[in-house]
Amino acid sequence: MLTSRIRPNRQSGAGKCACVTCQFNGGWANAKGQDQLAIASRLVVYASLGGNVLEAVAKFGAASLSRSSSMLTEAVHTSANLANQVLLLIGDTRSRTKADASHPFGYGMEIYFWTSMVAILVLLTGGAFSIFQGVRAIRNSQLIDRPIVSVVVLLMSGLFELGSFVVGYRQYKKVAASHVIPGESVGLWKFIKRSKDPNLYESLLEDWAALAGIAVALVGVGLNAYAHLLWADGAASLAIGGLLGLDAYFILWATRSLIAGESVALPFRLDIEKAVRSMPWSGQVADVATLHLGPAVVLVALRLHVSNRNESLDSAVLKDMEKRVRAVDERITEVVFRLG
Repeated sequence: MLTSRIRPNRQSGAGKCACVTCQFNGGWANAKGQDQLAIASRLVVYASLGGNVLEAVAKFGAASLSRSSSMLTEAVHTSANLANQVLLLIGDTRSRTKADASHPFGYGMEIYFWTSMVAILVLLTGGAFSIFQGVRAIRNSQLIDRPIVSVVVLLMSGLFELGSFVVGYRQYKKVAASHVIPGESVGLWKFIKRSKDPNLYESLLEDWAALAGIAVALVGVGLNAYAHLLWADGAASLAIGGLLGLDAYFILWATRSLIAGESVALPFRLDIEKAVRSMPWSGQVADVATLHLGPAVVLVALRLHVSNRNESLDSAVLKDMEKRVRAVDERITEVVFRLG
């Protein structure tokens, strides 16, 4: 096996990525592609983090004044989201640790572990508490106090969450529109399924669940306070718990494949194949295998079949192939050649 480890040359001023769609994972590829990927995905997390801090304080205050079960549940929901963002930032920081002897390809996949912890430890725990609180509130139904306080806080929280979601949604639109597959529309759900960056897809799912939770809490508070349906406040807590559980499930579902080792998106792979198979040499590329070692790190393994074995060892041929592969996307940092 011949191995060549390719490092992006940030000083070379190489041209922008020419592939039809190299990015479904939270960044875009150009001469500073990996840096922009990290900045863009962290921007989404910081936007959510700032909004969640303000919301948590306001919601706990409103819950203490109103004695609303759904308001308390929403405060816990927001606290869970806040913990999510902290864990994601820890994972993002650790994933950018430089490669060493024990991790020669870097620590990029560690972000996927921390994303799983978000779903298992935080969201599921928050969901269980919300369901418990809802059951207790239904059994001990009462008219909530100062409903206008809860309504105002929930409406303000909705604005915060909407702003955070807009930041993530604009980033999704930018990524999806930058590299379009001819004839294919990349909707939000398809984007989340293809995404390799938990910072982006987790924040999008989290903000969606937060907006839905706020809407449910508003309905619960309104029905309890103004329609005198005392059970509605507790029922809203149950529904919010269910939303947290669904959020956890979808995040785990999206992350599971990445932890197991996922290849690049099909159009990205086709661009790699097109780049290397257009080379003027007597052999051929029998197979192209790819692996995401993190949101911004991709390993490419090329199996070469040659009629003249001496040519396979020609450094000029290999160097040319390395250059072509690297030109496809800045995230390609490792290239491995196999003969067979």
